[in-house]
Amino acid sequence: MKISMIAAVGKNLELGKNNDLIWHLPNDLKYFKNTTSGKTVVMGKNTFKSLPKVLPNRKNIVLTFPDDTEDLGNEVEIFHGIEEFLEAYKDTQEEVFVIGGASIYKQFLKYADTLYLTEIDDTCPTASVYFPEFDKSLYKKEIVLKNSDNNINYSHVIYRRVHG
Repeated sequence: MKISMIAAVGKNLELGKNNDLIWHLPNDLKYFKNTTSGKTVVMGKNTFKSLPKVLPNRKNIVLTFPDDTEDLGNEVEIFHGIEEFLEAYKDTQEEVFVIGGASIYKQFLKYADTLYLTEIDDTCPTASVYFPEFDKSLYKKEIVLKNSDNNINYSHVIYRRVHG
């Protein structure tokens, strides 16, 4: 399995506030949809509950705590922890996208080969969750596209882990 992560982050790695996105960037949402379409997406329960519905044209996987018995519907596959998920998917050749939230990103970071980050040229001092700090020297950085929405500049950047 190839593990990738996708997120939109501010200058201080801000991810969100009150279980919602900080910035409304329509073209970034299209990028997210195009990049993850047809793939498996893995998220925490809070991220799943923040979505308007199950993400279409994707296999939705939700990670919850071992004692969580809430029924999230039959359109999602539920795992009670990262280890259970990694074991179940260890033999797949597909690219799996981790889409949040903060604690899920933190748990998966050491396994991720590719980070698809939308780096937003802005800060949010009231952010409540952050993408984990990572050593950029372990990655090759590629700026795919520079864009702007609602007078906010941002770049789609891919970080590929350098092995060796």
